[in-house]
Amino acid sequence: MAINLQKGQRENINAPKFTVGLGWDTNNTSTGTAFDLDASLFLLGENKKLVSDNHFIFYNNLESPDQAVIHSGDNLTGDGAGDDEQIRIDLTKIDASVKEITVVVTIHDADARRQNFGQVRNSFIRIFNTDTNEEILKYELDEDFSIETAVEFGRIYNRNGEWKFEAVGSGQREGLEKFVAMYQ
Repeated sequence: MAINLQKGQRENINAPKFTVGLGWDTNNTSTGTAFDLDASLFLLGENKKLVSDNHFIFYNNLESPDQAVIHSGDNLTGDGAGDDEQIRIDLTKIDASVKEITVVVTIHDADARRQNFGQVRNSFIRIFNTDTNEEILKYELDEDFSIETAVEFGRIYNRNGEWKFEAVGSGQREGLEKFVAMYQ
């Protein structure tokens, strides 16, 4: 049975191979322009910086160099039920220098389209065992981010040889560029 996390909570990930699923819907009172949310992962070392530029996983770089992290690709609409984007993670293959994986969701072209996370609803991140499909945990983003265009949903980190997930739920207005600058 999956554990539903609240902001700030942490939970062990007891599966060497798991999938991160992200989902969302847009409000009916949208801007008239389609929403394109993008999931990105930053694979960080001890210093909280990208291990290399190739360890930034997003719609233009779908795989980590060791193929331990594989992004399903860009969902341009978020239509339908369930996960809108998925990222498979295989901890048996991950580069030993990776100590943290930060999961960020941004709105593509948010400023030009006058969009923000206040216009997005039912946002969630879930982690499930890739081999058994058993859901391990779920974090539903229930805050109103009325001006934010980027949200750090959570982080997966290695502490004393154990991988854990922390529900972060922290937004900002500067989009993906700010996260890239932070982690380079």
